[in-house]
Amino acid sequence: MPAAIEITSLVYQYPKASSHTLHIDHNVINEGEHVFLKGASGSGKSTLLQLLCGLRVGKGLLRVAGVELSGLSQAKRDQFRARHIGMVFQQFNLIPYLSAYDNVVLAADLAGQKKGAKTRAQHWLADVGLTANIYNQKANTLSIGQQQRVAIARALMNAPTILLLDEPTSALDNANQTLFMHTLMQFLADHPKTTVLFVSHDMSLAHYFDRTLHMQDISPLPAPEQQEAHEQSHLESHLESHLENNIQSNIQKSETHS
Repeated sequence: MPAAIEITSLVYQYPKASSHTLHIDHNVINEGEHVFLKGASGSGKSTLLQLLCGLRVGKGLLRVAGVELSGLSQAKRDQFRARHIGMVFQQFNLIPYLSAYDNVVLAADLAGQKKGAKTRAQHWLADVGLTANIYNQKANTLSIGQQQRVAIARALMNAPTILLLDEPTSALDNANQTLFMHTLMQFLADHPKTTVLFVSHDMSLAHYFDRTLHMQDISPLPAPEQQEAHEQSHLESHLESHLENNIQSNIQKSETHS
């Protein structure tokens, strides 16, 4: 079975850190494998996901879906992420002034998968338990749990090759957590080649996955929690700005062609 994620001698260090934050000698996750990743707060779990989706660039070999990410420009990494990776961030990274529905459709626009996008968006919003009266509400008017479900729908929108989920159930009550896990498992049954890396502190969810990885086992270096949290906040602000720039670019293109 081919490797979906291959890591060799990967090192990452925050700009102001005095030592490496992440150092993984070697790790492979195969195509279609579903992996639960656990670890202490600040151990580098979120940093690893951001490296895997090309938001950060470290030193060493990092091959995702057969592509060596360090060899791509930022624009190419953004394009690769849009087309091949579905991600749920801890802070969700929704565009606050767009509706729940438009946030999900945006994922299809960025991936160049506009055909059938409206129907797919409605399908996934319904599948994560959101009712139709929520769809047109702006993201910043939704509850935290509703925002998280919109982020989940967006991650599934394009049937990604790789799913990177960072604490995707943290804001969900028991009923919606169960609904999400059912939706995720059904999605994976329908897309057997999709690879999942699921980060959570909730060990009750580990049984859904093929195997469990402990961050301390693959990257034994301690990561400074406050530094990781600060860097993640800064990075997610940068990502939100990048998404807004894409929206404005799409608007300008539409006006030019109209």
